[in-house]
Amino acid sequence: MRRSPLLLGLTVLGFAAPSLAGGGSTAAQPGTPAPATFRNPVLDENFPDPGILRVGSTYHAYSTNSAGANVPHAVSRDLVHWEVKGDAMPALPRWARGGRTWAPEVAQIGKTFVLYFTAQDAASGRQCIGAATAASPAGPFMDTSGKPLVCQLGEGGSIDASPFQDSDGTRYLLWKNDGNCCNQATNLYLQPLSADGLKLTGKASALIQNFALWEGNVIEAPTLHRAGGVYYLLYSAGPYDSDLYAVGYATAPRVTGPYKKAPDNPVLVSRGQVAGPGHQTVVSDGAGRTWLAYHAWTAGRTSDAAGGYRSLRLDPVNFVGGRVSVAGPSLAPQRAPKP
Repeated sequence: MRRSPLLLGLTVLGFAAPSLAGGGSTAAQPGTPAPATFRNPVLDENFPDPGILRVGSTYHAYSTNSAGANVPHAVSRDLVHWEVKGDAMPALPRWARGGRTWAPEVAQIGKTFVLYFTAQDAASGRQCIGAATAASPAGPFMDTSGKPLVCQLGEGGSIDASPFQDSDGTRYLLWKNDGNCCNQATNLYLQPLSADGLKLTGKASALIQNFALWEGNVIEAPTLHRAGGVYYLLYSAGPYDSDLYAVGYATAPRVTGPYKKAPDNPVLVSRGQVAGPGHQTVVSDGAGRTWLAYHAWTAGRTSDAAGGYRSLRLDPVNFVGGRVSVAGPSLAPQRAPKP
């Protein structure tokens, strides 16, 4: 997705404004009982485009750059109480310029952690995708390559990388061409990865393209989830800095498609004081219950210039019989995840 706040002063204000209604931004202390209920947002700070990875009993969350960090990193034991730890990738690769590092997601491959991220390619000025590695989910992640992993210059660039491992062990990378930067169509792509997750192999498959009215001129932020033999491709669409931003999905019987968009799209939309929910990721709690983590603005403040910021939210999501249902967005108390 997009777009780090350019006004760091506003971003810092976002980090400094805890919500009285939210789950809070302090990690649960050892021995603290897990909460029975919680309320959104679970991290009431600027934390856009969240990606979440569970390692052991700890959840690690990563977001688009803000407050001087390329890849802000937060940790939690229960998905409700979060503590922002710092920058997981303090140094960018030599091919990248700073200030536009977006939508990081991390995969664990053996004992190595691979961070897929978007950054501005210094040579072309386009947004492109890189891969960095670390021995810890906290980093520091390093990309020593001399060029991006994915960079579709003819299609406006490439953003929003998301890793997926299929049931047979094959790894894939999903992403979006950044066509809306320059009056082109946007597509979601999928391509196999090497076993170490650092190289693309095979052929890229174009999965879906923006054409529905609610999508406007952009689809982005692909997330792939498999349940009951069905592949669910979630995505966000619409202008990110508005209450029109929302989440939809498409389904397929095979990982490469063909994917069919759902007739009930979009399934997560603005409601009440929650505006522009999107850039979702799927995470399971300790009981195997699936949750949709996403960011959202507060109604009436859907831009950085207006003093808004995108906080981290969490709502249950179900994948049954080719349908996706999301119990949100919600600000009311709800049953908490199992650690």
